[in-house]
Amino acid sequence: MLTSVLRGLAAASLTVLPLTIPAPAHAAETLPLAEAITRLPVDTESRDGYDRDAFRHWNTGTNPSDGCNTRAEVLLSEAVEPPTVGPGCRLSGGRWWSYYDQLWVTSASGLDIDHMVPLAESWDSGASAWTAQRREAYANDQGAEASLVAVTARSNRSKSDQDPAQWMPPAAGVHCRYVAEWVATKLRWSLTADETEVAALRETAAGCPDQSVTYEPVA
Repeated sequence: MLTSVLRGLAAASLTVLPLTIPAPAHAAETLPLAEAITRLPVDTESRDGYDRDAFRHWNTGTNPSDGCNTRAEVLLSEAVEPPTVGPGCRLSGGRWWSYYDQLWVTSASGLDIDHMVPLAESWDSGASAWTAQRREAYANDQGAEASLVAVTARSNRSKSDQDPAQWMPPAAGVHCRYVAEWVATKLRWSLTADETEVAALRETAAGCPDQSVTYEPVA
């Protein structure tokens, strides 16, 4: 009788354990750019049904109690000289470096927060099948420095929703970094790439032998 009871308790404990132990975190991985590109799943892209409003942004950010949305939090995080934060998270002063075009910016209003992989491109590459909650998490991702980048409004709007086969930063010296961050973002979110995109990534990577890619997959 006692043996049966003990066996029953053991079975019950095994049933409960998966509910109480958190899922293991995905470890960050660093690898050469050329190798990272080979890990991108290659597939055709489709923009059918795309709506920018399917990606809720900007939300209340990583700290909902600070009164700053994701855009403001990214600006505060990337400021080289911190701005003054006023009521309603109004930012004044400060200084930022827009790495796409190698320009200093001294007004938050002159900056856009660029999604490294644009929302439309992410839709084409797999986000169309995501839940609304996952799309919101993607659009406001501050878990990786490369996901959201403060750059001049001009460079961001020039980029629009284009991938590296169609657009690269005007500053040629940052192309290795840009492609590495593009690949890291796609790997982080398990997004696909089309053949033309992969060819452009490989072409750039050929001139970046020392460039590495670090990414941490999102569950």
